[in-house]
Amino acid sequence: MAAIYDLDSPWGADRDFYLSIAGRTPIDILDVGCGTGLLCDAYAARGHRAVGVDPTQAMLDVAREKPHGSEIEWIKAGAQEFRVHRLFALAIMTGHAFQVLLYDDDIRTALRNIHHHLRPGGRFIFESRNPAVNWSTRWNYDQTFEVEGMEVLQETRCIEPMRNERIRFEHRYRFPDETLVSVSVLRFLGNDQIVELLDEAGFETISVLGDWRGRAYNPATSDEMIFIARRS
Repeated sequence: MAAIYDLDSPWGADRDFYLSIAGRTPIDILDVGCGTGLLCDAYAARGHRAVGVDPTQAMLDVAREKPHGSEIEWIKAGAQEFRVHRLFALAIMTGHAFQVLLYDDDIRTALRNIHHHLRPGGRFIFESRNPAVNWSTRWNYDQTFEVEGMEVLQETRCIEPMRNERIRFEHRYRFPDETLVSVSVLRFLGNDQIVELLDEAGFETISVLGDWRGRAYNPATSDEMIFIARRS
C-alpha cells in the first residue's frame, strides 16, 4: 500500500501551501509523519535541510527513492518518541496525521516533543479536519489507480460514524491477485481544544486558517483547521 500512497494522496494545494510557507532561504525543517517524503523531497530540491520522521518502514523505503532522498535524514519513529540532535526553524505535520493521535496523553507527548525540537520562535504548522463537517458521508466512494500496468480499485467506506470524537473507516485496495485492507480511526478535536493543548505544550497560536488559500477559519463553513503556532 505504501507503493500506491502517492497516487492516493498526490501533490495538491495542501503541499503547495507547506512548500511556500518555508520560503526560499534554506532552513532546517522537520516533517513529522512524512509518509513517502514528497514534501521533504521538494524542500531538499530548494536547498532546505529536511528531516523526515515516520513510524512506517515501508513509507520510508519509498521516500528514500525520491530524487533528493539521499540528501534527507530519515527517522523511523512516532511523533511522541523521535529524537534529532538539532533544533529546527519549522516543524510540520501534514496529511491530517495529527488526527491519528487518539488520546490526550499521546497528543501532549507529541506536542512537547515537537516543541523540544524547535528553536525559540520556531514555527509548528499542521492541520486537522473541522469536526462540524459530516465526514461520515464523504468517506463512501470508489476510485481506480494504474500501478505498474495493473488496475487497482480503492473502495473507501465509513465503518462507524462520529462517536466520542472518533470516526472509523477503511480502505480496500483490490489488486488483480489480492485485496489489502487498511482500517483507520481518526479523532476530531475542536479548534478550542487544540489551541488549549498547544498552549499547554508551550506554543503560541499565531493563526488558524480554514483553507489552503489562507482564508481565516470559519467553524460553520471551513473544512480545515490549519494551525500556525510558534514556540514561545
